[in-house]
Amino acid sequence: MTTYTPAVDGRIIALAHYAARALLEGVLTRHDVTFHQNVVLRAVVLAGESTGRDELVADVTGSLKAGPSLVRDVIGKLTAQRLLEEDPAQPSQLRLTDAGRRLYESTAAETAEISARLYAGVPAADLAVAGRVLTLVTQRADAELAAM
Repeated sequence: MTTYTPAVDGRIIALAHYAARALLEGVLTRHDVTFHQNVVLRAVVLAGESTGRDELVADVTGSLKAGPSLVRDVIGKLTAQRLLEEDPAQPSQLRLTDAGRRLYESTAAETAEISARLYAGVPAADLAVAGRVLTLVTQRADAELAAM
């Protein structure tokens, strides 16, 4: 019996994305946080625990392909929920509060377990090829968007 393996295209990428995102959304819902809020929290962590507001807006806008006003709104909600705050040492910088850090660490740990199950048994060489292909597709899509 022959097993059909489809070529990678937008549909295959989307199906994988939405299946994995549905699992992530389940984790986030249990913690009462939205996908957009999680992206902002992750961006702050990746920036080194503190980042400028404008840099954060630009980073998340680029990641989500969303407008800056949406990102500013998410930042405002995270601040109101006391998950994000101005850095007292540098008021132009934003940082996670202790509650924000605990929330991010908890959701990251849960999603890491899910990711480990999803990628289990996939050869490292295959993951490397997929990473290169998806990075190239992302770069090309970003270039197309910039040209619009």
